[in-house]
Amino acid sequence: MTKIDDELTYKIIGCAMKVHNTLGNGFQEVIYQRCLAIELDNAGIAYQREQEMPIYYEGYEVGKRRADFIIEEKVMVELKAIINLEDVHLAQGLNYLTAYDLETGLLMNFGSTSLQTKRLYKKH
Repeated sequence: MTKIDDELTYKIIGCAMKVHNTLGNGFQEVIYQRCLAIELDNAGIAYQREQEMPIYYEGYEVGKRRADFIIEEKVMVELKAIINLEDVHLAQGLNYLTAYDLETGLLMNFGSTSLQTKRLYKKH
């Protein structure tokens, strides 16, 4: 198991907190995604946005999925702009870690009055 880069996740969360503190809640997810990209750029954090990845089942490609962000090829970040995170969103995030073959992810919800953040770790 690789070491979790907490320093990087703290920096990402800090960028997201700045966006949420500035905008508050109530915007569409894409607005938060664009603002977070600006903050990541300002912080000098390398990322890929909307990177398309194939999803496989029994060796067959069954579809594609786009992660909101892949940060420094280590951390997947999935954004939401909903009232409250639910178990289905956590399960979705964990599935994306497996699909992207990454150890760590962040699930962030900008839709509540306070930024909601969940760290995700790949199941082994």
